[in-house]
Amino acid sequence: MTTENTRAPMRVVDKRITLSRRGFLKGSGMAALGVGTLSAATLMTPAREALAASFKVLGAATGKTLLVLARDIFPHDRISDRYYLQALEPLEAQAAADDKLKKLLTEGVAALDRLSKLRFNKAYADLAGESDRVSLLYVIEHGAFFQKVKGHLVTGFYDNKAVWPLFGYEGSSWEKGGYLNRGFDDIDWLEGA
Repeated sequence: MTTENTRAPMRVVDKRITLSRRGFLKGSGMAALGVGTLSAATLMTPAREALAASFKVLGAATGKTLLVLARDIFPHDRISDRYYLQALEPLEAQAAADDKLKKLLTEGVAALDRLSKLRFNKAYADLAGESDRVSLLYVIEHGAFFQKVKGHLVTGFYDNKAVWPLFGYEGSSWEKGGYLNRGFDDIDWLEGA
């Protein structure tokens, strides 16, 4: 007795954003309105300096460095800095109540900037090359400052429900019957395997 495989082929859903910044600007007619001189980064995301200004306890300069550091530790090019800020906000709130933590963060950023200026003559957050910044992180990766920020970001960033859809995670499913009938086969990352 032969048994035929009667299962339907696996459904693959493409969840990637296919519109480029250039395509958005071109299609929106911004250039025709005379706004074409603005950069796409200015239109699409808030400025890093504006986000860094929300660091009232640690200060804007430390905040800017922490934002860049967070992105370098957990790099996701398609995720806005505002999500990294949301992950760092509780750390700053803790620093407001804990002088030791505030000192660890501010002195850690200062030490990272000193190291960066020794090697590259620029502050860490001002380095354009990601590989240059990452090379500095290898130097400090076993220190208390780096470990504190990294440990906090693991939960602060990846437990943010606003980030989950950007990774294709649809959230908890057990209360809806599990994933078997709710997207179990939506795996675009396994293409070509």
